[in-house]
Amino acid sequence: MTNAETFNKKARLDAVFNRQAVDRPPALGGWIADPEKIMALTETTEDDYWKDPIEVSVRAYKMFDLLDGLIDIFVPLERGGYRNITKNQFDERAQKYTSPEDVVAEIERLPSPEQVKAEFDYQAFYDEAVAKMRTMQGLCGEYLYWCPTRWEVVPRWEWYQDFGYDNYFMAIRLYPDKVGRLLEYAAALAECKGQVIIRMIKEGIQPRCFLCGKDICGQRGPMVDPGFLRERWFPLVRKAFTPLREAGAHIVWHCDGYVMPVLEDILGLGVAGLQGFQTETGFRLEDIVERRALDGQKLLLFGPVSVTTTLVKETPAGVKKAVREAVNICRDKVHLVLMTANVIGPDIPLENVFAMYEALKEE
Repeated sequence: MTNAETFNKKARLDAVFNRQAVDRPPALGGWIADPEKIMALTETTEDDYWKDPIEVSVRAYKMFDLLDGLIDIFVPLERGGYRNITKNQFDERAQKYTSPEDVVAEIERLPSPEQVKAEFDYQAFYDEAVAKMRTMQGLCGEYLYWCPTRWEVVPRWEWYQDFGYDNYFMAIRLYPDKVGRLLEYAAALAECKGQVIIRMIKEGIQPRCFLCGKDICGQRGPMVDPGFLRERWFPLVRKAFTPLREAGAHIVWHCDGYVMPVLEDILGLGVAGLQGFQTETGFRLEDIVERRALDGQKLLLFGPVSVTTTLVKETPAGVKKAVREAVNICRDKVHLVLMTANVIGPDIPLENVFAMYEALKEE
C-alpha cells in the first residue's frame, strides 16, 4: 500500500471526525473479543498469541483491507475466555459488601472532590497516555489510524461492579445524597483526566473525536429512575464534557440497552454523536438519523452493525445487504463511521466480519 493510500485512511477518519463529507464511510475495528478469530487471521498458535496479544491483534486487523482505524484492542483476562471481567471476579468484589449501608460506609471513606483534584498526578497520567498512544500508533504503522476510546473522561456510573447490583441500587434508592457524593468523587477524577486529554488534543497527539460513555440502560430502559440521573449524574457529565467541547473535542456516546427514554438527555450533554444501538430492544436507526447535536450539526454515528442479530444470524450476503441498507438510511443525514454495536464474540462467523467491511466496496 502506498503512502498516499495509507494517508487516505487517516484523512478519511479525520474528515468524518470533523463532520465533513468523504468518499465512503470509514470503518473502525478493534472489538474482536474472540482470540480464536485473531489467531485464525494471523495463523498464530495460542501460546504465541498470549506472548503478545496486542501485537498479534493489530496484525490481525491489518487483514481487513477496508478497515481505516482501531478504537481498542480487546484482550480477554484468561485463556479460553472472551470477557474482560469474569463472574468470579465480579462475585469476589461484591461479596465484600453485604448491604447498602456497607456502600455508604465505603463512600464516607472517600476523599473529597477537592482532595482528588489536589492530589491527582496529571503528569504521570499524561506520560502513560502519551506512551500508549505512541506505542499503539507505532504498531498500527501507516496502515491503520489509532483512535482510542476515552471512557475515563466520563464520571463513573457502574459502581455495581464493586458493590454488587442489589447493594448499589438499593443505596441509590435509600441514600441518594450519599450516592450523589460517590458520583461527585467520580466526576472529580473524570475532570482531572479530561484535562490531560485536552492537552493531548491541543498537542495533536489525541484525535479530537473519541468514543466514551457508560452503560446506564438495560433491555427495557434506564437502570434507575431517570429523575435520579437527571438530578445527580447528567449534570456532572455535562460539567466534565464542557472543557473538552470548548477545546474542540467531538464526543461520541456509547449507547447500550434501550436508550430512547434518555436520548434527549444524552444529546443535551453536548455529545457530537452516538454509537452502538441494540435493535432487539426496539431501537430503529430511522429514529436517530434525523436528530441533531446540541450545536445543530448532523450527528456522528458509529455503528450500527448488530452483534446479536445481523452478524450472528445472517449469511455473508445478508450481512452485506444489512450494511448497505444502513448506509443508505444514513446517507446525507449523519456522518457515518462503520463499526459494530458492541464486541464480536465466538458466536459470530469470521466470514461475516469480512462481509461487514466488504459491503463498503460499493460505496
